[in-house]
Amino acid sequence: MKILVINPNTSASVTEHIRRELIKIKRPDTELVVVNPEHGPVSIESVLDEVLAGPPTMDLVRWANAERFDAIVLACFSDPGLDAAKEISDIPVIGIEEATMHLAAMLGHKFSITTALANRAPTRDVHVRLRGLESSFASALVMDMPVLEMDADPVKAKQRILELSRRAVEQDGAEVIILGCAGLTGYAADVERELGVVVLDPTSVAFKIAEALADLGLCHSKIRRFSRPRVKEIK
Repeated sequence: MKILVINPNTSASVTEHIRRELIKIKRPDTELVVVNPEHGPVSIESVLDEVLAGPPTMDLVRWANAERFDAIVLACFSDPGLDAAKEISDIPVIGIEEATMHLAAMLGHKFSITTALANRAPTRDVHVRLRGLESSFASALVMDMPVLEMDADPVKAKQRILELSRRAVEQDGAEVIILGCAGLTGYAADVERELGVVVLDPTSVAFKIAEALADLGLCHSKIRRFSRPRVKEIK
C-alpha cells in the first residue's frame, strides 16, 4: 500500500514534522510519502492562502494518481481544494478536517477545535455547518499563534492548547478536542494525558482512515458531486 500525504504549504519544516510523526503510526506494509508543493504560501492562514495553494496541490494529486498511490491525505486543517481533488482523483482523497470532525462527533457529545488565529474561527463554524455537524460543535479555540510559530515552539503551543482546551471542557461542554492544524501532529497524546478527554490529531486520524479505505477498496462516488470535470481550454 502506498499513501501520499500532501502538506499544501511550502514549509519543509512542517512537512518533515508530519513525516516524522506518521512514521510512528503507519503499518509496516504501508509506504509513506510526504511532500509539499514547491510554490505557494509558506503557511495557510486565510482563504487567499487556500486559493494560492490550490493549483500546485492539484498537480500533486494528479501525480499521485499517475504513480498509482492507493490514497491521498491533504494535511491542512482547512482542507484546501478537497472537493476539486476528489473530482480529479480516481483514488480516495481524505481531508484531515472533514475526516476528524466526523470522527469527533462519534466519540463525544460536543467537540472544540483549536485554530491558529482569530480570523479563522468563523471558518471553523462555516465548515462545521458544511459537514452538518453544528449540533456537535462546542467552540473554536484561538491559539493566537501563527502556524510556523506553533511548529517552531512546541512547548508554548502545548501550553496554549492545554489552557484553551481546559476552558472548553469546563465552560463549553467539550468532550473531544481537535488540534486544528497539521503542524500540531504528535501533540495529542500529551494533551489527552493532561486533560483526561479525547484529543484528536487530524493528520494521524486521516492517515489511518486512508489505510482503511485502501484496504476496503473504497473511494468517493464519481456519479455526481465528484464526477470528473469536462476537459476545456484554459486561456
